[in-house]
Amino acid sequence: MISVHKLTKLFGGQVAVDSLSFEIPAGQIVGFLGPNGAGKSTTLKMLTGMLDPTSGSATICGYDLQSQPLEVKKHVGFVPESGAVFESLTGLEYLTMVAALYAIPSDIAQVRIKQFIAFFELSFETLTDKLLGAYSKGMRRKVVITAALLHNPPVVFFDEPLDGLDANAAVGFKALIQTLAREGKTIVYSSHILDVVERVCDRVIIIDKGKLLLDGKPNELVAAHNSGTLEHLFTQLTGGAELERRAEDFAKTFRP
Repeated sequence: MISVHKLTKLFGGQVAVDSLSFEIPAGQIVGFLGPNGAGKSTTLKMLTGMLDPTSGSATICGYDLQSQPLEVKKHVGFVPESGAVFESLTGLEYLTMVAALYAIPSDIAQVRIKQFIAFFELSFETLTDKLLGAYSKGMRRKVVITAALLHNPPVVFFDEPLDGLDANAAVGFKALIQTLAREGKTIVYSSHILDVVERVCDRVIIIDKGKLLLDGKPNELVAAHNSGTLEHLFTQLTGGAELERRAEDFAKTFRP
């Protein structure tokens, strides 16, 4: 479903993504991990057609990222970290616009929208009476997730999807992506909440400074490195242990 070969992105002289290669089959939930500035969001933006790669190639559902960008966009859903929406529209207006862009018939779109708002426990009055600019961060996130899934894409990219969701909504979201994977959809899940990634992802890809560090099943990678948890493995690989030591040294400066 996703095939990436030596994908590279430069911003001037800065290498954001450095010759990244991997493949992801249908029905798999992949945790895409890395510290801030590792190149995760840049990679996701390239794979969704928002950024052109400097070099390398990728295919989504068999469609070439650069020569068939519209076909790629038809087959992917994307929840960006920013959660950006048109704040001057109501939630219903925004979702109706998204449905129209994907040429979803209005009767089908209305049914899907009602199913999603019921799942996320949003009232229809909220969707129709309030502009998105007045929504809370969590409510806005629910609308963005709905918009990403409205056209029933076979591949979905999530960039920090739990940001702003309350505990119940987060539990529902985790159940949702596991259900989508069982139905054969490919899920790429980028997050800093590593205990969630460890529980829900079949596989993790860890990058740092744009380069691939590790790729495999979470439990097997943790066992192979004798790390105990995915979080400990992540800190070992990306310099987190040094940050912990520096934090301890900094805290000592406040002691009398």
